[in-house]
Amino acid sequence: MKLRKRNYRSADSFFARMLKDSDIRIRYEEERAKTSIAMAVKAARTRAKLTQAQLAEKIGTTQSVIARLEGVGDSRIPSLSLLARIATACHGEFGFGFRFKKAA
Repeated sequence: MKLRKRNYRSADSFFARMLKDSDIRIRYEEERAKTSIAMAVKAARTRAKLTQAQLAEKIGTTQSVIARLEGVGDSRIPSLSLLARIATACHGEFGFGFRFKKAA
């Protein structure tokens, strides 16, 4: 039996249309920022060769707080001071910035 090859359309055009809505765009950017923070916290911790519990102890919090920060299911956004403490404990520096698209 020969399988038929199905033609699938890319979802890019769908997402492009959805992101034209400013409310959807804002929510998308919020979720993207939270995911970036989670990834950065985990990367800093692993680079410093610390467990979640060790990092938590260094910054005066609990392991569950670190686990929540590294997860992507939480709707809370960590404070800048918490992120700065994490960076310092991991022998790094905390930075913040914006990226802009080219002007049309």
